[in-house]
This record gives sequence, C-alpha cells and structure tokens, in this order.
Amino acid sequence: MGLLGNELAFAQALTAQEREGVMALGIPKRFAADAHLLTEGDRSSHVLIVVKGWVTVSVATDRGATRLILGLRGPGELLGEMAALDPHPRSATVRALGPTEAQVISGDAFRRFLAQHPRVSGLVIRQLTARLRSADQERSALASLTVLQRLAGRLSELSGSGQGTPRGPYARTAPSSSSVVQLAQDELAASIGATREAVAKSLRLLRTQRIVRTGNRVVEILDPELLALLADGHTDTEGQQA
Repeated sequence: MGLLGNELAFAQALTAQEREGVMALGIPKRFAADAHLLTEGDRSSHVLIVVKGWVTVSVATDRGATRLILGLRGPGELLGEMAALDPHPRSATVRALGPTEAQVISGDAFRRFLAQHPRVSGLVIRQLTARLRSADQERSALASLTVLQRLAGRLSELSGSGQGTPRGPYARTAPSSSSVVQLAQDELAASIGATREAVAKSLRLLRTQRIVRTGNRVVEILDPELLALLADGHTDTEGQQA
C-alpha cells in the first residue's frame, strides 16, 4: 500500500533545461483549500504540475458519496497526464488539501513537448507504470488485508514511521518525538477503502493496546514498531489478539 509513492516527483526528475521548457508551456494558477484541480469524468485534457501545496487523488466508489483516496501528490508532481494522452474522461478527482499553486499546461502543448523530448516522454511512462503498480497493490490490499492491517499500514506511511517511507503532508512531530497524523476518521477511512465505523473500531483497539493516542483529527503514534508489526499481519501483540 502507498499513497505517497517512492520515486522522484516528475519535475524533480527533469534536467534544469527540461524543467524550464515544460514550465514555460503553461500558466500559474492558485487554488483554494478543498478546490477541485481536476474532476472525475471531466472531458478536459490539460495537465498540472504542482508548484506548492498538497492534493488528494480520489475516485468515487459503489457506496455513492463515499470516495476512495488513491494518492497524495505534492510539489513537482504531474497530474492529469492520462487525459492528455488519450480521449477518455478523467479517471479521478484531484482536490487541494490547502492553498495550492500549479502550472496549468494545455494537453496539445504537453503532447508536442513529449514528442520533441523522448527522455521526458519516458519519465511520464515510468510514472504511469508506477502509479498503475501502486493501484494494483491497493486493490490487492482491499481484497486480502483486514481493516486493522490497512489502517496500521496507512498510519505508518503517513507518519513516516515505516522504514524508508517519506513523511506525508498530514504528519508532524510531537514534542515527545512521537509522530502525529492529522486526519479525521472519515478521511482515514477513505484512504483505506473502509467505513468510518470500522476505522473507529480499529482505533479503539490500537488505543487499548497503547499503540496510538487519538484526539480531534489527530492520531499520535506511540509505538511505531508494534504498529508496523500489525500492518505486516502479526495479530498477536503482547498476548492480545488484534
């Protein structure tokens, strides 16, 4: 499972000349918190490169208004490239977590740039492949892992407590050096494809075992090693069945 990804952001993987060239194709645009940068089902074909801020990428589920968060994207990330490369509607919604700035590039200009810069075209293909692989892993997790495992894995990832995992936009360090994830329970549920009630039940168990402490839109990780064990499927912790 992974919302953050582990590869360089698109703009960071470009040379200085490539980055200057692609950014010159577009215009800067600011988005308020909660604004939609891209909307699922829309027929537009422009792409975005995030300059400042973080966004969520989500899709609608069979449960109507419920959405599944597929990823978190930050500075340097390329968004909307699929709609620029094929004629199909957008496959996901991109929403600003806070005030966000992005460079908006028309689909036609972006395609011409890729045709003239094969190395950059290769980077886009690699990014699409990585995101497809991540989506496959997420689907596998939904089918094979319990809500507790998925929640433990997501908290480890977002807090940066997992080995080799980057710290996400939802995380900060508490004065005690423990990690804190700043997410509401419904947002956590959306990030693992579970109901809010199931997440609340799992959080109660984690609190009982003193693995986490929760507050208003806050989950403090007290025992990251034990949390990682739960994410890996070790359900017997200190003699208690999770």
